Amino acid sequence: MNASSHPSVFSQRVSGILLHPTSFPGRFGIGDLRSEAYRFIDFLADSDQHLWQILPLGPTSFGNSPYMSYSAMAGNPLLISLDLLHGEGLLSDADLAHIPDFPLDHVDFDRVAATKFPLLQQACRNFATSASAERRDAFQQFQQEKADWLEDYALFMALKRKFNGQSWHTWEPGLAKRDKATLQQFRSELAEEIFFEEFLQFEFFRQWSDLKHYANSKGIQIIGDIPIYVAHDSADVWANPDNFCLDSETGEPALMAGTPPDYFSETGQLWGNPVYNWDYLQQSDFQWWIQRFEAMLDYVDLIRIDHFIGFESFWAIPQGETNAVNGSWIKAPGKQFFEVLKQKLGSLPILAEDLGTVTPEVEALRDHFEFPGMKVLHFAFGGDARNPYLPFNYDKRNCVVYTGTHDNNTTVAWYETLPDHERDRLLDYLGCISSDGIHWDMIRLAFGSIANLAIIPLQDILGLGSNARMNFPGRLEGNWGWRYRSEALNDETCGRLKHITQVFGRSRPRSEAEPESD
Repeated sequence: MNASSHPSVFSQRVSGILLHPTSFPGRFGIGDLRSEAYRFIDFLADSDQHLWQILPLGPTSFGNSPYMSYSAMAGNPLLISLDLLHGEGLLSDADLAHIPDFPLDHVDFDRVAATKFPLLQQACRNFATSASAERRDAFQQFQQEKADWLEDYALFMALKRKFNGQSWHTWEPGLAKRDKATLQQFRSELAEEIFFEEFLQFEFFRQWSDLKHYANSKGIQIIGDIPIYVAHDSADVWANPDNFCLDSETGEPALMAGTPPDYFSETGQLWGNPVYNWDYLQQSDFQWWIQRFEAMLDYVDLIRIDHFIGFESFWAIPQGETNAVNGSWIKAPGKQFFEVLKQKLGSLPILAEDLGTVTPEVEALRDHFEFPGMKVLHFAFGGDARNPYLPFNYDKRNCVVYTGTHDNNTTVAWYETLPDHERDRLLDYLGCISSDGIHWDMIRLAFGSIANLAIIPLQDILGLGSNARMNFPGRLEGNWGWRYRSEALNDETCGRLKHITQVFGRSRPRSEAEPESD
């Protein structure tokens, strides 16, 4: 897909909402791609929003983090709507008759998986025995179109299941090192399991494509999220080991990603992902990265690059280290890569997550390609009047402002826990807190800034506290589970959001909305 087919909103004054699909309400314990997803799109359109930002959509591993996925290309099967499968005749009334009661306000991932996967397997069996010729043709076309990543991913997941979740580098040598004869042997042995994995991806992308088409028809563009690094235990690393700095004997990362010691951590951050072998990637004309962006633009309109800094230079930590102290900076060919990407895709619909310590070189790379950077209001009231996150210090309109991100607390909880001096600075800046509450004051601050794009987490629009926080960085479990209740998207909230959007010039007539995507 050529990115020039996606009209840019970067030069327009618009706004939107940050919400991951797992947070939708619904009776199956996790958000899915049916009625509540469409209702959310209607809420966006009715409140004059034009952007919907999501987190990565891939199948998650331990901890359920969308930033640690088994694939950079695949979709999360837990988002598949069982109701839609029922509507297609792949599940019966009896199949859905005994769904347990799930929590309304958070996702119990283990219970959801234990409930949904047997039903997805039943739907797959029914598809295999009774699908129409038209549906079979569509499935075969999907297999052909996605073959570059789908074949390896489906085999990888089937092998993960066979070996009880063990990491690929601990598999027998013929599999770990991808001996052709061994791979063919297991493809034959696990044919049924491979078919199931391919069926899941077929259904996910079909359902997501319909939802995206509906969003685009309403003038809503979807912002996807692409983590710069991928999980070591992923189909991406197993199938493309030359792209990464791996130990040739063990398959473990030879150099690991992270961040150096700083004000917040005297030992830095050790993420454990393998860093890229950029020399090899450059020799291959960045083929894998190009494929990754093309795959994403099949299901989103715009892309936020998480940890954009890593395209200029990255902190690499040798194998065996237990913290990030003994790493070193290595330059990355970011400019060369984005030049090639632009040649392949046309315009680059990219937002740069440039938070943290940003060097002049990173700013130069971002600005050379005119990528909007990020401004976060939760960071604005520490320090003094020179704080770059204070709206009067924004030096360009080509940026996106947030109250907070998925890694921040909600605005209500953030305000309640602010140190006294920061709260005093905030109150001086605002003049006072309105009767609508601190969350609406911060939304007004974002919408009233010069930033062309303003994006607000749904938790802040709803004025929720810390129990609605999406992620606690550094905490391995208990994240990513927040869900809202269906009644939260009511006419009063919609009307208030629409009013503030219009007051600050972030709405535009529907006739000017983006055309539907193909």
